[in-house]
Amino acid sequence: MADVLVVEDKESLRAVLRKTLEARGFTVEESGDAYDARRRLQASRFLVVLTDLKLPAGSGLEVVEAAIEADPQTPVVVMTAFGTVDEAVRAMKAGAADFLTKPVDTEHLLLLLERAIDRRRLLVEYVVLKEDYQRRFGLPKLMGEDPALKETMLAIQRAAGSDTTVLLLGESGTGKELMARTLHQLSPRAKAPFVAINCAAIPEGLLENELFGHEKGAFTGASGRKVGKAELAHHGTLFLDEIGDLPLSLQGKILRLVQEKQFERVGGVQTLAVDVRVVAATNRDLRQAVARKEFREDLFFRLSVLPIEIPPLRRRRGDILILAEAFLEKFARELGRRGVQLSDEARQALAEHSWPGNVRELQNCLERAVILSDGPTIGPQHLRLDQAAEGPTLADVVDLSGTLADVTRRVVARVEEDAVRQALLASGGQRKAAAERLGISLSTLNRRLSAREAGATPGEDDED
Repeated sequence: MADVLVVEDKESLRAVLRKTLEARGFTVEESGDAYDARRRLQASRFLVVLTDLKLPAGSGLEVVEAAIEADPQTPVVVMTAFGTVDEAVRAMKAGAADFLTKPVDTEHLLLLLERAIDRRRLLVEYVVLKEDYQRRFGLPKLMGEDPALKETMLAIQRAAGSDTTVLLLGESGTGKELMARTLHQLSPRAKAPFVAINCAAIPEGLLENELFGHEKGAFTGASGRKVGKAELAHHGTLFLDEIGDLPLSLQGKILRLVQEKQFERVGGVQTLAVDVRVVAATNRDLRQAVARKEFREDLFFRLSVLPIEIPPLRRRRGDILILAEAFLEKFARELGRRGVQLSDEARQALAEHSWPGNVRELQNCLERAVILSDGPTIGPQHLRLDQAAEGPTLADVVDLSGTLADVTRRVVARVEEDAVRQALLASGGQRKAAAERLGISLSTLNRRLSAREAGATPGEDDED
């Protein structure tokens, strides 16, 4: 996909412009008339459009309007002959970002293009940051020294150098989005947008609209065109969180986006192309979802080209106190409680806790402790880990997002897996004894264990 669309009917001038732009590192696509330019603008996205005002099969003003209609954030620089500046003024009123007169001064041209691209980048970042500002993130950077985390970070660094699709695997609360942002910042796309969307947090009827946008009149209330997350992430990274909860009705469209970098807006018929790297994340076992026909096998294989597991906090015990101190400093500063410290007893309690809710639970624990403490020292009583030990909330253990059927399935699968594991441990690995403890037949237990080893879940028609 090209960075710049050059629209000029004179082939000799197009060749000069192409050579100039390519020497500066831009990729270029050419068009010789207004009709062809409009077609290209409908089919692809460009960082910037450079167009003459006098064109066959239409006018430069039509190119300006088509570029802005395709993407309101696309800057358009118009070229005009000396003495027709009034036409350039009309183009500016129509939405052009800037203009220059012929003969073209190449240094001036490059200055205008770079300025227009910077303006576009700021506009896109503003849209993305405005949405991000409404959410609260955890740590501003990844912290930890545990070997398990270092192994994960090494995999992130290796993946960052390529443009391969990455699938982040990990329990709820382990920081999958933070890892995705780190991957983006280490990649060649770091200067382009990072756009995140949670597939489980948006109702199915609205998710396609959020991902791909819509055309004017696509549905009641669609008074204008909306640019979706996929377009906002052009040249950057699109992070699909909780991809395991993506409805089947959208999985084919995501597969096309991953494979071909193409999609259509809701209510649209024109195929659009974007340059995005897709990073997905899930806390679900996608192999089991594939076996249950809840997740497309072809999409699973496309997403899991490079799977990276994020370790739970209980496997990173060396990082618990490092993270706790960082969270304590953060919340103490926000709440005006500078100087608050953890007592030795509190530090020991933190180090010994199992943290079923991972980093998110630790973050919530420290925030609660800063609020509850009324002195300079935080003790075990402020952490309230004894309450968590008596029974952590279900949200700390199981992802409660999505439909009730999704949540029920996750809870049942988790409970069954833990029950089978404990029965096997209690019976010393003897399956027959474990089956008796569970009140099921040996054949049923064997089927469940075989299904789990194969990446599937037991069927609803199991006996007993």
